[in-house]
Parts: sequence; C-alpha cells; structure tokens
Amino acid sequence: MVHCPECDSDLDQQQDVEFVEMDAETGFFAASKRFYVVACGECGAAIGGGVAGAKA
Repeated sequence: MVHCPECDSDLDQQQDVEFVEMDAETGFFAASKRFYVVACGECGAAIGGGVAGAKA
C-alpha cells in the first residue's frame, strides 16, 4: 500500500490521485511534449510527474 508523504492518506485507488497537466508553452514556441504532475487527491501534495508524449 502507498501513502501520501505529506498527509499519510492511503493511495490505493485511481481516484486517490490527481493528474494535472502543465502548460509547456514558453514565449513564441510550444513544447512538443505534455508535462504532468501526480498529486494527492486528499491534500494536493505533488507525488510525482513526467512527460506524456507529443502534443497534438
């Protein structure tokens, strides 16, 4: 079982976490990848993140 490092709530179901997509645009150019952060659904603490692939 996984627990949130901030609030110690259980993270055992998909709805226990939130996937937040971050805007990759900087200035005139948009990045070709989509960045995301995985956050605790209870307190909102960032747990992880990554790159989701090419932006359509």
